[in-house]
Amino acid sequence: MARLILLNKPHGVLSQFTDSGTGNSPRPTLSDFIGLAGVYPAGRLDRDSEGLLLLTDDGKLQDRIASPRHRSEKTYLVQVEGVPDDGALAALRQGVVLKDGPTRPARVRLIDPPDLWPRDPPVRYRKSVPDRWLEITITEGRNRQVRRMTAHVGHPTLRLVRWRVGDWTLDGLAPGAWRAATP
Repeated sequence: MARLILLNKPHGVLSQFTDSGTGNSPRPTLSDFIGLAGVYPAGRLDRDSEGLLLLTDDGKLQDRIASPRHRSEKTYLVQVEGVPDDGALAALRQGVVLKDGPTRPARVRLIDPPDLWPRDPPVRYRKSVPDRWLEITITEGRNRQVRRMTAHVGHPTLRLVRWRVGDWTLDGLAPGAWRAATP
């Protein structure tokens, strides 16, 4: 039977097991949190983002989770700069045109600030610029897609936490913690 691991990837961690960067100091990778052999990420979560990352040892399951053709839903809790108006929210819901083409429509709603762990390093705070939280659900997974979508409508992302992929959620997982799940 396939193994499936749910990891709460902390901010600043690469979504791979080794750091192939050329910098002087190594960056944290998945190997700093998971000591299991033979599991690999099903999709990616950029270094600046945090939250749910699924890992598996089954190629078919990995494809079903990560491939855009399966339209697996991914839900993100997103702190943005400014307060999006109805026009910005409507644009996200309809899909926006990015440099690599139009996005599929997204489900978007304003939410109260979620009860999350503190981020390290903290999100910059500016007294003169308000921020707002959104819940965004997409069925694609382009490189930095949610960040590019919110920036496109004039509200850059300050913090991005992937909360759900398909039926699997981050509920109950502390940053850096993982648990086995049923595929």
